[in-house]
Amino acid sequence: MIPSLQRAVVTGATGFIGRRLVGALRARGARVVALARDPAAARARLGAGVDARLWDPAATAAPAEALAGLQAVFHLAGEPIADGRWTAARKERIRASRVDGTRRLVEALGRLEPAARPDVLVSASAVGFYGDRGDEVLTEASPPGEGFLADVCRAWEEEALAAAGHGLRVVLLRIGVVLGAGGGALARLVPVFRLGLGGRLTLGGAQWMPWVHLDDVVGLALHAAGTDGLSGPLNAVAPRPARNRDFTRALAAAVGRPALLPVPALALRVALGEVAAALTASQQVRPEAAEASGYRFLHPDLEGALAAVLGRGQGVAPDDAAPAAAAAAARSAGRPGA
Repeated sequence: MIPSLQRAVVTGATGFIGRRLVGALRARGARVVALARDPAAARARLGAGVDARLWDPAATAAPAEALAGLQAVFHLAGEPIADGRWTAARKERIRASRVDGTRRLVEALGRLEPAARPDVLVSASAVGFYGDRGDEVLTEASPPGEGFLADVCRAWEEEALAAAGHGLRVVLLRIGVVLGAGGGALARLVPVFRLGLGGRLTLGGAQWMPWVHLDDVVGLALHAAGTDGLSGPLNAVAPRPARNRDFTRALAAAVGRPALLPVPALALRVALGEVAAALTASQQVRPEAAEASGYRFLHPDLEGALAAVLGRGQGVAPDDAAPAAAAAAARSAGRPGA
């Protein structure tokens, strides 16, 4: 148990989730070490109070000395999945940044003296683990699916679980479609929907979208670090998944525009190649472990989550909700919010 998380390391700290997590940790008064490819840029982006150290997870060993004496490791580093076609070279970068990078991190943890090792590793994964599963209800107990992302997630998680052999508690955060300010799905979708060009993605929009608000991703990461009984997979998705057509309607309503133009499967394949299969996969994922462990979602319903992000209708809101995520984790642990 980590009753008061005061010392943590974050990989991928300058990414969409990492920035919010660092902000939430600092709002709680924690000392944060960020492992980054460009420490100077990381310090400029995250603030002078963050101790940024050099690490390229796809190429070099993790700096063991930066991990010593900390309480928790939040491992978020990885090549973006949806930024362009999956060429053979890009697929290898995606795989290496996650699988090889996690192996290097765990090896560095193993080099530490036992007394100097962190208590817990919260390692990012993704709902891509489950593959395309139609209307099947998916929980943490569900087996992996098929396809490139499922294979990457399975290997990624296996490397993270090796940290248990060094005495760390390991939580695998299987993250869904993240809705939040400053990046993620909405950064791409909102401009399109504001032009009235948004629409459901193929199949009549029947496929399930396992969405989650950014505040709850961060809240779940903090909850995982501070809850001793949690280990293994933890689905970071909202408790009320939406079909694509319902997500489309809700987003269109939130921006005050119609959503009349369905996107054909052929057009997606021509434009995106193999990435299209990931975008149209159906995954009815439920956060069974999170709810069983007492986590209370800040944004359990889609309309409220979209309203929280889009604010006063001026677009995607500023990235300023770190205290809310910290408060969510505090409430889930039965402590007063910040």
